[in-house]
Amino acid sequence: MNRSRDARRYRCFVTTGPDFPDEAAAPVVPLLDAAKDSQSSLPALTSVERDSSEDYTAELTQLPRPARLYTREEVLERSSPVPKVSGIYAWYFDEVPPGVDGRDCHAIAEGAMLYVGIAPKEPPRNGTTPSTQTLWNRLRYHYRGNAYGSTLRLTLGCHLADNLGVALRRVGSGNRLTFTHQGERQISEWMSRHARVTWVQTDSPWLPETHAIKQLNLPLNLRGNSHHPYHPTLKALRAEHRTTARALPIA
Repeated sequence: MNRSRDARRYRCFVTTGPDFPDEAAAPVVPLLDAAKDSQSSLPALTSVERDSSEDYTAELTQLPRPARLYTREEVLERSSPVPKVSGIYAWYFDEVPPGVDGRDCHAIAEGAMLYVGIAPKEPPRNGTTPSTQTLWNRLRYHYRGNAYGSTLRLTLGCHLADNLGVALRRVGSGNRLTFTHQGERQISEWMSRHARVTWVQTDSPWLPETHAIKQLNLPLNLRGNSHHPYHPTLKALRAEHRTTARALPIA
C-alpha cells in the first residue's frame, strides 16, 4: 500500500540534548525553541479531584518531567527496573513516525512524548474478571509482543509499514492481525533504536490517563483522544491496514 503523501520522516531534537545523526532522507524538524527550557512548552497541568483530599498532580507532572527514560534492553533484562505494580506510562521517541507532525508535542533531550498508556485497564463494570496486568507485563509486551496485543505496536507498524517493508496480515486461525513474525521483529528493532519509556506508579491509572490525554498533545493515542486533530487520520490509517489485511490470505 502506498501512502507516499505521509512518507516524510521527522527527527526531533533540542540543542541542549545529545546529538542525533542526520539522515539525508529525514529532514530535521525542531520540536522546541532551542532558546527555551523544554518544560516551558508544557500546558498548565490542572489538578482533578480524585476525592476530597487527593489529586492527580503527581502523575500528570512526572510523566512530562521524567527523572530518566528506559530503553528496550533495560526493560527486558532479567533485573528489569519496571515494577510489578499498576501505573501509567509515557513513550518518548527520538524519531517521530512518518506522517505524524510532532512539532507541537512536549519534548525533552531524548525525544518527544507521543503516547501514554496504563496497566491494568479500567475494571469492567459488568462484573467480569478485571485485568491483572502490571507495568512490568505491559511494557515488556509493548517492546517484544505483537500488534494483536499492543495498540502501540499496531499504530507504529501502520506508520512504519512503507519504511520497514512490513504489512499487517491475518495469522494463526485468521482471526488475529499482526505484522507477522519477521515484521514484528523489525518493529521491535525500530523501537529499540527510537522508543524510550517512563512510568509512574498509581493505584487507579485509568483516572489520570483520562486527564493526561486531555491535557497533553499525544497524537498516537486513539481512545479518548477524539479532540486531537490527528485522531481522524490515525483512525482511518489503522482501519485501512486492517481492511487490507482481512482481504489477504493467512500469512
